[in-house]
Amino acid sequence: MRQAATDVINILVLDDHSLFRRGLVRLLEAEPDIRVVADCATSAEALACMSATPADIVLLDYDLGPERGTEFLSALKNKGIRARVLAVTAGVSPLHAMAMMQYGVAGIFLKADPPELLVLAIRKIMAGEVWFSQDDFRALVERTWERSRESKNFSPKERAVLRGVVEGLANKEIAAELQASESSVKAVIQQLFAKTGVRTRSQLVRIALERHRDIVT
Repeated sequence: MRQAATDVINILVLDDHSLFRRGLVRLLEAEPDIRVVADCATSAEALACMSATPADIVLLDYDLGPERGTEFLSALKNKGIRARVLAVTAGVSPLHAMAMMQYGVAGIFLKADPPELLVLAIRKIMAGEVWFSQDDFRALVERTWERSRESKNFSPKERAVLRGVVEGLANKEIAAELQASESSVKAVIQQLFAKTGVRTRSQLVRIALERHRDIVT
């Protein structure tokens, strides 16, 4: 159902491609019930704009050059800024789609889709609905199942060491907490590397936060 003309939807556009961003702004401003309150190229700019002028919906490009959309979503949550988010992207992998859904995006819209569908998606999201394709939901189910299976394969000691790594503890500190040797902690971390398919502690932390929040939170 079409939004009443008096119920204006305030939109913030966050996309690092200026040509696309300006075209999107022109498209949206042609709608009587939509107002673009800001168009931004970076997360920092968007967060500053939202602090000054709240938006109902953020149209977020996942790939922001050196940044990723999930970084903006995390910052939005940390600052306690409430807004519905519709990811408008050229395409994302199932893992990245799932990560955005875990951060609470209200939908994922592909840039190749017809413009009139974007306006429809905005109105549906403003009405409290969501906008996801069957592929997005299938990816979410598959990744959730895979994550659950991986988590069950961790031993109690691996879970404890993983929590320590996420908390930023050094091997010596983790060993002290677990009353274990430092060499055994190093061995467990190598096991975690092998199970998660990563090579560094920072990658392990990222995977843990993305896939195994039931362990580390």
